[in-house]
Amino acid sequence: QAQLVESGGGLVQAGGSLRLSCAASGRTFSNYAMGWFRQTQGKEREFVAAISWSGRSSTYYTDSVKGRFTISRDNAKNTVYLQMNSLKPEDTAVYYCAAPLGSLYDPFSEFEYHYWGQGTQVTVSS
Repeated sequence: QAQLVESGGGLVQAGGSLRLSCAASGRTFSNYAMGWFRQTQGKEREFVAAISWSGRSSTYYTDSVKGRFTISRDNAKNTVYLQMNSLKPEDTAVYYCAAPLGSLYDPFSEFEYHYWGQGTQVTVSS
């Protein structure tokens, strides 16, 4: 059964950095796009970043993280990363990685994704 497991979350001061990892198993995720979302209590899940499957990976970011976050993937390790720099308190959330069942037409929409990890907490203190 396909499974996504996030790691790398934690507590960091504003301006600091964290790198999240998403290890995939049970499926060849290298053939599929991958995404990162985040959610804070009481709010809807929010798109953060996505990356296409191809070697020349196309990347997508929500405006609030452009220039600070970088999504990447290592297909040999079936792992996707989210490097987060210059973190702000408003980045505090549970971060989830996700993968679609097939082709991804709208990387920004959570409804395009079928597989989800359990989430990892990121807390940025001011």
